[in-house]
Amino acid sequence: MRTFIVLSAVLLFVAPAKNAFFDDKCQKLGGRCRHSCEKNQEFVALCQKTLRCCMILQPCGNHREDD
Repeated sequence: MRTFIVLSAVLLFVAPAKNAFFDDKCQKLGGRCRHSCEKNQEFVALCQKTLRCCMILQPCGNHREDD
């Protein structure tokens, strides 16, 4: 019983730290946490509470059409 209480306490403190890790990762990628990505955004990572990290699509600047 004592082991269960200690394990529960550890998990209680680890869960918020894990969620903050996902949000920090999204911010470093330059994205935003949302429920769903818009048309001009792509899903790049996970955030806390089943949110998605969405980042605006950047067009490739090296593509040129020569005739």
